[in-house]
Amino acid sequence: MSETAIKPRIEKVPLREQFFQKLPVLLVPMLALLGLMAIGNPASWLTLTVAGLAMGMMIFIMASGLTVVFGLMDVINFGHGAFVAVGAFVGFTVLAWLAGWTASPSVMLNLAAVLIAILAAMVVTGLLGYAFERVIVMPVYGEHLKQILVTMGGLIVAQQMIYVVWGPDELHLSRPEAFQGSIVLGEAAIEKYRLVAVAIGLALFLAMRHILKNTKVGLLVRAGVENGEMVEALGYRIRRLFLIVFMTGSALAGLGGVMWGLYQETITAHMGSEIMVLVFIVVIIGGLGSVEGCFIGALLVGLLANYTAFLAPKVALISTIALMVAILMWRPQGIYPVVKAK
Repeated sequence: MSETAIKPRIEKVPLREQFFQKLPVLLVPMLALLGLMAIGNPASWLTLTVAGLAMGMMIFIMASGLTVVFGLMDVINFGHGAFVAVGAFVGFTVLAWLAGWTASPSVMLNLAAVLIAILAAMVVTGLLGYAFERVIVMPVYGEHLKQILVTMGGLIVAQQMIYVVWGPDELHLSRPEAFQGSIVLGEAAIEKYRLVAVAIGLALFLAMRHILKNTKVGLLVRAGVENGEMVEALGYRIRRLFLIVFMTGSALAGLGGVMWGLYQETITAHMGSEIMVLVFIVVIIGGLGSVEGCFIGALLVGLLANYTAFLAPKVALISTIALMVAILMWRPQGIYPVVKAK
């Protein structure tokens, strides 16, 4: 069967509309410029900007799987935070086993330890996502209220299981030796780990964009987001695609959990539910089902949170909510909404 048969319909868009469609890309540099003007000190601005980008990249990693799951499967998964927390605790366990590697001055051993921890977390959360979808999500497809209730219940159960396996206490997650300390650029001090987080987040975004735009699997996902019934009518097993996407989203949440744990250097059973507030804000800002919108939204949230925390700490508590309100007043469906076929 020809792949052109399942390609989403492409319509010619007027130049003016094309400009307004690309306008959101400018929001990130515009916010960075406003931050520089408000902060005044270039060194402080550079430190805060890198910190904001790192925070945004980690939120994007956790949010990207959730937005694709919603766009393709129409599933509101409040249990997504469970995969974040489980991923962090699995990463903690693996890094504890590899303590000799993380304490070594060898950069290669440090990187190997982190990669093994990330891989283990993604495998465990991917398998957990399989069980979660089969047992909890599959019976409530198409019923949003039930989805909210049962996935929230799944999150609570997962948190209690973390208590059983790892205990109720807050755990300290030490960064490997190579990721500790800062790089000094002029008067600015930039943490090494934040640079690593930016690099990993950017690489993941480019990889996801390539897969969604240039591969058959990505073509099926995009077509399924726009019109799942058409894809199924053409002979593709959309339910199997649902399962693969759900497991991938769960694995990405596990990856984000490890990175967020190393970022905060402490992990708790409730960390997933706490970070989910920012994750849902990013998904809503970006447009449900849009990876590009999710990426821009995450960077905006990360930068704004760091700038306001420096300039006006009390305002930082509501800055992300205010950003979401402003974006939705401008674009009610988000920055880059995915329009489904009717």
